[in-house]
Amino acid sequence: MTVPFDTNSPDLVSWVESANAPETPFPIQNLPYGRFRRDASAPWLIGVAIGDQVLDVHGAGLAHSSEMGNWLTLCRSERQAQRQAISLALKHGNDNRARIKPWLVPMTGVELGLPCDIRNYSDFFIGIHHAYNTGRLSRPDTPLLPNYRWVPIGYHGRASSIQVSERDFARPKGQVKPAGAEVPSMQPSARLDFELEMGIVIGRGNEQGDPIPIDEAEEHIAGLTLLNDWSARDLQAWEAQPLGPFLAKSFATTLSPWIVTLEALAPFREPFVRSPDEPQPLPYLEVRSGRELGAIDVTLEVWLQTPQMRAHGQGGECIVRTGFAQAAYWTVAQLVTHHTINGCNLMSGDLLGTGTLSGERAGQAACLLEITQGGRHPLRLSNGEERLFLNDDDTVTLRGYCERPGRRRIGFGDCTATVRKAKP
Repeated sequence: MTVPFDTNSPDLVSWVESANAPETPFPIQNLPYGRFRRDASAPWLIGVAIGDQVLDVHGAGLAHSSEMGNWLTLCRSERQAQRQAISLALKHGNDNRARIKPWLVPMTGVELGLPCDIRNYSDFFIGIHHAYNTGRLSRPDTPLLPNYRWVPIGYHGRASSIQVSERDFARPKGQVKPAGAEVPSMQPSARLDFELEMGIVIGRGNEQGDPIPIDEAEEHIAGLTLLNDWSARDLQAWEAQPLGPFLAKSFATTLSPWIVTLEALAPFREPFVRSPDEPQPLPYLEVRSGRELGAIDVTLEVWLQTPQMRAHGQGGECIVRTGFAQAAYWTVAQLVTHHTINGCNLMSGDLLGTGTLSGERAGQAACLLEITQGGRHPLRLSNGEERLFLNDDDTVTLRGYCERPGRRRIGFGDCTATVRKAKP
């Protein structure tokens, strides 16, 4: 019988040397899950990132199945037990190193896919500073609508166009109606934007008609990812009234390839407390444990690499740095509970987006619509270039990590894609 130990201990060291490097996003304290294959003809396998390697956990005898869907449906205690076993197998001094090592493959030598099959996708709007800043562009007197502080706002997105990091996409086309024009036109979007979000991956689902209580919500969450919900702002402005986003959002959503578990994020939890002058959540969204540890302290960044930077060998420039805990008006548990309160059945592999996670200070606006104040004030880059919105061949990379004194840094891996020219 395996004796439980602290998988988050900063003293843990792995015999996989690259996992001990200070700069790695994947130390032994992380162990995020994803899917990989050795070539295009091979099946997808469950992998766990460790340093610069991927561990085939099923081949190594540390998972009962090679199917990600089977891991997602495990109860949380079973996933925790598997995390314990993987951590023990990779821990420095483990006697089974010779047995485990053949099941490690270099991350650069495999193809990483979406971390799971995504059946459904819902996008929320929990970044209150983003909601305020964008609302102010069209409603200066009432930036936040009356329901914002009471209900987690969301809409149902398109799962089929979610794609994994490193996959590029063509600039979308659609109807736009410029100011002063009498009729709309069909054209490529001229106001293409990124949105810095986090994704919540559902583990076990619920039966239709049976809402998930708030104190059980995290039992249904497999972990978090990075998410870029690309937006065509000019299409959105014309089509969104009265039903909300459609073609402006459904052409591409980019997801990082790794699911960082709630267990790995446990040392970075924070109290989630509303100020006294804010409305307190209705009872179905209120739980004491959420107040104590409902928030998750994740630093989030957006990096932009222009074609000119690429031509000069420059890796890109950080244009946004914000934080999940500071930006979010609702917790991940509240999103899960609210999504099911009407009897909606979530399914394993469903994805919930947080919405754009802007902070309240300069440099924390998490989309170009905010940064440029609706396209009125260009973003000036350090090389002298300017952007109102994204140009063709611009590359956007989202990065996320948790760090605290005395703790190993936990990373999410890059979430990156390049905008290509619109197809004819």
